[in-house]
Amino acid sequence: MKPDLRTKLKQRILTGDGAMGTYLYQMGFPVGVSYEELNMTRPDVIEGVHRRYYEAGARVIETNTFSANSVKLSKYGLEPDMEAINRAGVRIAKAAAGEDAYVVGAIGSIRAGKLKDVRTSEVSDALERQLDALLVEGVDGILFETFYDFDEMRLALGLARKRTQLPVLCQFAVEDVGRTQDGTGLLNAFALLKDEGADVVGFNCRSGPNGIMRAVESIGGPVELPLSIFPNAGIPDYVDGKYKYSAGPDYFAETALQFADRGARIIGGCCGTTPEHIAAMAKALEDYAPIGGAAAVAIAAPPEAEVIVIEAGAAEVVKNASGERADTPIVSEPSLVDTVKVRHTVIVELDPPRDLDIAKFMAGAAAIKACGADAVTMADNSLAVTRMSNLALAALVKDRIGLRPLVHIACRDRNLIGTQSHLMGLDALGIDHVLAVTGDPARFGDLPDSSSVYDLTSFEMIRMTKQLNDGIAFSGKPLKQKAKFVVGAAFNPNVKHLDKAVQRLEKKIASGADYIMTQPVYDPALMEKIAEATKHLPVPVFIGIMPLASGRNAEYLHNEVPGIQLPDEVRKRMAGLEGAAGRAEGVRISRELLDIAVGHFKGIYFMTPFMFYEMAVELTEYVWAKTGVQRR
Repeated sequence: MKPDLRTKLKQRILTGDGAMGTYLYQMGFPVGVSYEELNMTRPDVIEGVHRRYYEAGARVIETNTFSANSVKLSKYGLEPDMEAINRAGVRIAKAAAGEDAYVVGAIGSIRAGKLKDVRTSEVSDALERQLDALLVEGVDGILFETFYDFDEMRLALGLARKRTQLPVLCQFAVEDVGRTQDGTGLLNAFALLKDEGADVVGFNCRSGPNGIMRAVESIGGPVELPLSIFPNAGIPDYVDGKYKYSAGPDYFAETALQFADRGARIIGGCCGTTPEHIAAMAKALEDYAPIGGAAAVAIAAPPEAEVIVIEAGAAEVVKNASGERADTPIVSEPSLVDTVKVRHTVIVELDPPRDLDIAKFMAGAAAIKACGADAVTMADNSLAVTRMSNLALAALVKDRIGLRPLVHIACRDRNLIGTQSHLMGLDALGIDHVLAVTGDPARFGDLPDSSSVYDLTSFEMIRMTKQLNDGIAFSGKPLKQKAKFVVGAAFNPNVKHLDKAVQRLEKKIASGADYIMTQPVYDPALMEKIAEATKHLPVPVFIGIMPLASGRNAEYLHNEVPGIQLPDEVRKRMAGLEGAAGRAEGVRISRELLDIAVGHFKGIYFMTPFMFYEMAVELTEYVWAKTGVQRR
């Protein structure tokens, strides 16, 4: 007989399995169906997936029951089959796994971050019924995964402990902020879960290895339980109607060792991972000998102090670096398209905040204005993470600081009604520069149960926005006046076939795009290829440069973010660098890229990492010094 899972984790690290849902999606099963129902209708398929993971080296196998609770199954009319689906899920996993594997009953969050959507009594009832169905088939443990809120996790653990003494694993889905979504600090949450009977704690889903590594390091102290870690395969890209993930097996093998060094004793994969990812991790961990069973989590360093140049009080005034007021509105300035025809032009991106405090954002915008940048651009809930409205921030930047705002508009979040309404509001505020983007799918953001709309493609978004310039509403009805939008299109040049990407770009220009903004480029040779491939285009191209902040940041971008590739030389230069040293090297690399860029492109687009706007300021000033442009 194999030892109890608790005992096994003191002896060695176990490799977990990988994704079920996204793997089934890759096999051709569509989004929008119950993958758990396949336990009943296609048990051969589910058993085959389990067996592939076992053969790849997984020794912790999760049942295909993540959403097999009465609340989630009711959406498909499957609530009466809840017990049968769960019991079948256990039998299938046990049939596929070898004698040395541990089959854990997987139970997902019911609230999934929506604090008021489902009554506690309904949550409790659904969890109880699912637990009973899994336990009766003889699982080796219970896994609560992708829980956003501590209160729901605590409820689930309490219900499990009333029913069984089997090992219980508790995994949260969090951002790298050191707390659960309902505000409980991770160190406190893990300590309380230990006291109430948890055997393993950890993280899964929500982000790739980099994000979960940050979550581990944000715990703030030692955790007296083994950790389990199941990251996504980076951020998904939505290409030609399909989700694709960028983080590969080699990257997962490398980060598995890093997680093991930090106390992880079960390491597997979540969304986007495949048997190839699991095989790479199993091989990397094959000879790794854990020291004890507790996690050794580094205490997170306090954030670096930032100088905020905003006066407090009711009469709040933003000042520039010289201490002078900077609230002069933009009056009749030429468009960025007109400006870039005659001189080098700089756009700087700042991320809207995730909370209600705008002080740092406004300080960054003021600094960007002071260094002479031509516009500040703001994403529209990038990576599907909820942020402050870029429309509101654009209005504040325009009125208080006197800097031109350029707002991104994602197809994901608004239907046709909301999109036209949004654009009409921008026009009323005098905000006329926009960038049309598809937007990352909502299911991979901080509110995964929210809907992705996609009434429009980016091509249609461009065309419909320009239609407002003709005085015609989306419905085709005439408007009493015309808008004046200057519409940009996004371009990802970090692809295998650049010519095909340019052909797609030509279609966006045919739809009405006035200018192009690229994803960040880190390869000087690629920059020259882009210049050659786009020189025939009738609209200006703003080449994207995002200074790297650290070695970890470089690896994250290269392995987990769709559309970004770093040369090996750049990764070597950034390897092991953190803090000020990392940012300094990142700026040096960006300067070298600028030496090439300014010779081929008059449009420069800086993306500010982690709100370190000083980096963007330094690079903007370098552009002016390099090109001889005199800016106020």
